[in-house]
Parts: sequence; C-alpha cells; structure tokens
Amino acid sequence: MVAPLTLADAKPVLEAALAKAEEIGQPMNVAVVDAGAHLVTFARQDGAILASIDIATRKARTSALLKMTTAQLGEAAKPGAPLYGVEVTNGGLVIFGGGIPLERDGEVIGAIGVSAGSVEQDTEVAEAGVAALP
Repeated sequence: MVAPLTLADAKPVLEAALAKAEEIGQPMNVAVVDAGAHLVTFARQDGAILASIDIATRKARTSALLKMTTAQLGEAAKPGAPLYGVEVTNGGLVIFGGGIPLERDGEVIGAIGVSAGSVEQDTEVAEAGVAALP
C-alpha cells in the first residue's frame, strides 16, 4: 500500500507552487487535496482573484476524484465526447487546465489545483507543485 498524502507532503507542493506564481508575477490560489478530495492545505496570495478560491479547490477535487488532469477531463467532456456533461456532477467539476493529480509509485494520493491566472499559467504553477512532491 502506498503511503497517503500527509500535511508534511503537501507543504512543499504548496510552497513550490507559490514560488512559481511569484516567479511569473501572477498571484494565485493553490489548493492541495488528499486522495479522497479533502483539503489538506490552501493558500491565497495577495491580489489573487477571489472567485478563484473556489475554482482552485474544485480543480484539485476534480483531479483527485477522476485521477486525471482537469485538462484531460476537458477533452473527455467536450460535446460528443464520452464524458460530456460530467462537470455538473459531484457538486461541480472543472474541465479546464490547472488541476493535476499527485502520484506516488503510480497511485494517485491527492491533487493540486491552481487558479487566478490564464489556464497556461495555472498549469505551469500546478506542475511546479507536482514536481516538489517528496
């Protein structure tokens, strides 16, 4: 069995994402959830869009629940695709980039969700967080 995501694991993920946001000059909201999509840690940088608090958290939840990136889900949820309409389930899922699973030994142990910049910026910041998972 793979060890679950702990707060000690989540802190460097959060800190790396926040550092990347500072580096690119875009204040962000960053959420880290466990495999059950429960919030482990969160931060809102000064100046980050308030509406993006919910979006970042939903990106992380979406990614953990479906074990895929929110960008991948977006492709699967396009009109005519197999998961069209999925975004209205589970209390609201997000189907654009910025949510990425956190994996250990090939198993999803949580996810990071980032919001307040462009989709590309959100994804870049989330990727920095993923790279810092101990």
